Amino acid sequence: MSAVAKARARQALADAGLPSEGALEPLRSVTNEVWLSDEYLIRLNRRQDGRLQKEMAIGGLLPPALTYPEAVAYGGEPGADWLILRRPRGRVLSQAWPHLAAPQRNLAVQHLAHLLQTVHRLPAPAELPEIDDPPLLVSVDLESPTARLVKTIERLAPLPNIDAGLMNETLGLVRDLTLSLEPFRDTTMVHGDVHFENILWDGKRAHTLLDWKWARPAPPDVDLDVLLRFCAHPYAYVADAHRHHATADEYRDVPWQLADAYPGLFSHNRQFDRMRVFSIAYDVRELLLYPPPVPVDRLPDHHPYNRLEAVLTGRSYLDALAGAAL
Repeated sequence: MSAVAKARARQALADAGLPSEGALEPLRSVTNEVWLSDEYLIRLNRRQDGRLQKEMAIGGLLPPALTYPEAVAYGGEPGADWLILRRPRGRVLSQAWPHLAAPQRNLAVQHLAHLLQTVHRLPAPAELPEIDDPPLLVSVDLESPTARLVKTIERLAPLPNIDAGLMNETLGLVRDLTLSLEPFRDTTMVHGDVHFENILWDGKRAHTLLDWKWARPAPPDVDLDVLLRFCAHPYAYVADAHRHHATADEYRDVPWQLADAYPGLFSHNRQFDRMRVFSIAYDVRELLLYPPPVPVDRLPDHHPYNRLEAVLTGRSYLDALAGAAL
């Protein structure tokens, strides 16, 4: 990271009344600037989304079993806010994963299953902060959980470089599968962004979930959706310096290990259909945020348009998993 970024981290420490002159080690992150001092983890957010303010609020609501690091201070302003945590043990699991032997990997997934079960037993606090730019599947009384998704698909259809026929197919599939989401209204907590960049590993245990921006009341398998996507496309979640290790082959056993450790997460009688709707909702939201700037035949494979088409045509990572399970 740049000298300017390091200066921002030192200024955050100083503003919090903490020592700011010691050594700072940068941690690669996709979404924030992250630094470690001897005692603290400093996260700096350059976006106008309030994610760190929400993290500060949620951290104080989590039970000790989740070993979330103590929040020391929060400050700054929108577009330049910061959060300082007590330095946690270990490093993110995605960086440790390539160097772990098979028994350690299996143990890490077992620990992750325990963390998820702990989260999914929590009632979502009434004071849970709102999510900026929230997901498209929502739990609202007297409204279908796919209502917002349907409206977004309809908004996408007339945009340049988007095939209206594909959007109509998407709309039809969502309507056909909406009942698979029931019951969707849930008062229990999900983390909302479970992947190996947000899990800490200390050499013996996967012991902490970080980054609770997407925490909300929802069915537990919402967390399964994100994790399966990470296993299929890990390079999209890790910092550039670690992408050479972030291959789907590295994570091919994780879904099966998690199914053994937490079978309830896979137990709905329409689990495959639910995963397809979850995946469509994720890709449609991304497609609205990043519409194709060029004709679709020039888009990279990982563009949300191509991911969405793969779900529609039965060529997605979900279809591969379902086929392997037969």
